[in-house]
Amino acid sequence: MKLRVDLSYNPYDLVIEKGCLSKVGDWAAGLWKPQKVTLITDNHVASLYAEKVKLRLEAAGFEVHVFDFLEGEASKTLITANKAFEFMIKVGMTRSDGVIGLGGGVVGDLAGFVASTYMRGIHFLQIPTSLTAQVDSSIGGKTGVNTPWAKNIVGTFAQPDGVLIDPDTLETLGSRELVEGMGEVIKYGLISDLDLWQELQSMSGTRTAILEHAESIIYHSCNVKRKIVVEDEFEGGIRMHLNFGHTIGHAIEQTAGYGKVMHGEAVAIGMVQIAKVAERKGLMPAGLSQEIADICAKFSLPTDFEPWDVEKLHAALSHDKKARGKDIKIVLVPELGQATIKQIPLTEMKDYLVK
Repeated sequence: MKLRVDLSYNPYDLVIEKGCLSKVGDWAAGLWKPQKVTLITDNHVASLYAEKVKLRLEAAGFEVHVFDFLEGEASKTLITANKAFEFMIKVGMTRSDGVIGLGGGVVGDLAGFVASTYMRGIHFLQIPTSLTAQVDSSIGGKTGVNTPWAKNIVGTFAQPDGVLIDPDTLETLGSRELVEGMGEVIKYGLISDLDLWQELQSMSGTRTAILEHAESIIYHSCNVKRKIVVEDEFEGGIRMHLNFGHTIGHAIEQTAGYGKVMHGEAVAIGMVQIAKVAERKGLMPAGLSQEIADICAKFSLPTDFEPWDVEKLHAALSHDKKARGKDIKIVLVPELGQATIKQIPLTEMKDYLVK
């Protein structure tokens, strides 16, 4: 299956196909001429796939150099990016060469950031291997690294030349790592895709069910994001709909300590929390927060975490990228399958943190 991200200046395809990782050489050769490639990955994904991908790229005429770093959100920093820059300089990467990100969301965000800033920007490809990356972070051109103060606060908008999504790579994920991706999938159903929502309702919630439905839920999720990105590439309007649950979720990730609460888990908690308060304020339909909590629980996603410190969470929110001066934009779901943006004072955001 293919989905076209039909941007005016840099259109590209999302390829979604079981087993397509074995065709990575032909795929890359169809997009790029032979050149040097830095394959950026983490140590865990490298042990599973790096050699296989390297050999297939080399067979297709590429000169491949593998840069790997310690897995985990805590590694998505300027320090790791600087190590990648040093590596690329040493192997002689030029403006006509490219980067390929192979891994989950941390790898993809870091690889995209490195590619978009090295020599003021070289081209890159994404090969996401986690569910979160396959349905969300590999698509749309957002790159970034974390700081101690906020998640993804340093980054760029830079589109890849292509995204290769092999659902078979999900088989090698641990159960927690697989399940956390369902936080993003649930979000897509809530904000835009009622067919996806119904499919999620019909599923049993087990690991087996997720893997059996992987191609379908990836396709539906990617299709929602693709359409939104084409309409609003730089997040000036409707693209903010993709942040449902993320405003509080990012604050949870930052205050808990990167990696202690996974991204999809934080999104699930954030969706439930903001929905509860929005219901109390009459901004979302009664009962929807319970529906969200129920479907998250079905897929073994958390709907709360401790310690819940309103002051620390609010402080983290003040650094959120959606903050504008003394205001912040939040995303709500006024009815199932639709989203809206509401601008509120940052001080009022404390209301949305009260349980």
